[in-house]
Amino acid sequence: MDETTSVEEAAVEDSPVARELDRDGFGASAAGEEVVLDVRDLRTHFTTRWGTVKAVDGVSYNVRRGETLGVVGESGSGKSVTALSLMRLVPSPPGQIVGGEVILNGRDLLKLSEKEMTKVRGGEISMILQDPMSALNPVFSVRNQVGEAIQIHQGLRGRDLWDKIVDSLRKVRIPAPAVRAKDYPHQLSGGMRQRVVGAIGISSKPAVIIADEPTTSLDVTIQAAYLRLLRQIQREEGVGIIFITHDFGIVAKMCDRVAVMYAGRVVEMADVRTIFNNPLHEYTKALITSVPKLEEKTGRLPQIEGQPPLLYNLPPGDAFAPRSPLPHTDKDLQIRPELVEVEPDHWVQLAHSSVADFHKYAHLVSYGDEYKDEIAAAKARDKS
Repeated sequence: MDETTSVEEAAVEDSPVARELDRDGFGASAAGEEVVLDVRDLRTHFTTRWGTVKAVDGVSYNVRRGETLGVVGESGSGKSVTALSLMRLVPSPPGQIVGGEVILNGRDLLKLSEKEMTKVRGGEISMILQDPMSALNPVFSVRNQVGEAIQIHQGLRGRDLWDKIVDSLRKVRIPAPAVRAKDYPHQLSGGMRQRVVGAIGISSKPAVIIADEPTTSLDVTIQAAYLRLLRQIQREEGVGIIFITHDFGIVAKMCDRVAVMYAGRVVEMADVRTIFNNPLHEYTKALITSVPKLEEKTGRLPQIEGQPPLLYNLPPGDAFAPRSPLPHTDKDLQIRPELVEVEPDHWVQLAHSSVADFHKYAHLVSYGDEYKDEIAAAKARDKS
């Protein structure tokens, strides 16, 4: 069985020691309790001829030291724009971060000057992009590109710089690093190029690495090796990782917690076992059921009906309502759902039209009274 695509291994027993066991071959979790990155109500908009695109519309989550937070969702859900916003790399114009806070090691990155941000970017927080050929400059050697970040953030020169470059390549398990450092990107395989991008990301020992679909261009065997490598580096360095992906198999094996995004918002967030074993939002359920199970015969795969909404024409309320299998009314499209903690560390965007158990948690939100008739009917059905 392909070790990067099996979802079912996530549904393991939830025992006190389960977190410490290596059940997947990528190594035990290194997650601690210290929060190194805290994102609060982040909003990023793009001004277009059609209107204002709310690409990131109030995203909040945090990352602990040594933890891997998976961020999943369909294309266009805001995953990558959120990552670019954290790095202050949103192209402006037309993009603009219009609100929120990004607290890294006690500082709000959104309040730093560009000069200050240059020291943080690549030093305290770095990014591994999904296409190494786009991330690497074809006219500069590996030595130049890995060494640039080290020069900027650590001020090394000469022999010290060379030794650090070779050490960074060695950490990502590139064979003969002193030889490969003199090569150019076109002389390396796809897996080696991806490792070079990883070497750039870890070279200055950042507190947080954002990995934006880093295994997309890799074959299955190299993919598994690269993920093990990331996990090993994480254990050695204690770095927090934001792992953006479409692959729920990778999520099951690589991540400690998962944030599910839809239309620029986080609709559900919990530890990986809870997401697979007890998802509450209909969008999360639909994403999981659309993954084929290798041990079962499968006909036509389940699909999410309809298309993602136009981000410049979002309803004020539940953006998933038109695609949800649950019935919805105009009221659902007008009341903006709140992201609330329904169980310890289990957060859900509590929408009547997208959460079947809305009536159980309605007391947690300010708009619960708006649905008192629907809640009474749901409770009556439960009793019967």
